Amino acid sequence: MNGYAGRKAVNLIMMVLCGLAAVAALLPLGSVLWLVVSHGVAGLSFTFFTALPTPVGEPGGGVGNAVVGTLQIVALACVIGLPLGVGAGVFLAEKGDSALGSAVRFTAEVLSGVPSIVVGIVAYGLVVVPMKRFSAIAGAVALAILMIPTLARGTEELVRLVPRSIREAALGLGVPEWKTSLRVVLRTALGGVATAALLAIARATGETAPLLFTALNNQYWNLRPDQPTASLTVQIFNYAISPYDDWHQKAWSAALVLLLIVGGLNLTARALTRSRLKGAR
Repeated sequence: MNGYAGRKAVNLIMMVLCGLAAVAALLPLGSVLWLVVSHGVAGLSFTFFTALPTPVGEPGGGVGNAVVGTLQIVALACVIGLPLGVGAGVFLAEKGDSALGSAVRFTAEVLSGVPSIVVGIVAYGLVVVPMKRFSAIAGAVALAILMIPTLARGTEELVRLVPRSIREAALGLGVPEWKTSLRVVLRTALGGVATAALLAIARATGETAPLLFTALNNQYWNLRPDQPTASLTVQIFNYAISPYDDWHQKAWSAALVLLLIVGGLNLTARALTRSRLKGAR
């Protein structure tokens, strides 16, 4: 076997090994999806999305209040966390070598390693205790704290990938530095930043522990952000630890609904980002 044939054989072997590794990595995800879909689809109905939870032994009911509560808490968390996370990421990319930049980077690294239940306790002390009640605002603060480090580090890496020639061209045309960072550099990295934001939102949407200390739960409809609010993750937790088969079925179905919400947000954001980038060309 000559040298060229040998390299082709090694390349083929490595490609096969990489394919097998990719399949092995996808198997756990596929197993989880299949398990949730196969167990959860039986409990889905129109009533499941629009009705309130029913007491034990009473058939029917749904998780409509938890779906609305989840969207409410995550939306509030985005309002708080996205500007702070993106702003911190842009600052780290532009001024990360300064003393303040080092402090911000160290804070983001520490926050990314803090357990979510600890973040929930911190939000309890910062918001619940002064307000003297559990609320959607407290839950949003806890989720925003979890979103910020993921978004900041992702934005920093993506902004650093923007070619320096683009920044220098804008500065050469007399554009102020702050406007160059926000209107030129950040706009160029918008697609990647949107992906980082989706990762942060997906993590926040799936959190349970912080909401047990902040938003708690609510068996009824609630649109007031200063009141205890239901969420899908807490509802799934309550159903899953119960001894009733009916509630276990509802936990599977609620888990499937949570997966659909996260997937829908992901696809919608990607579509909007793609259309925005096409319009900018």
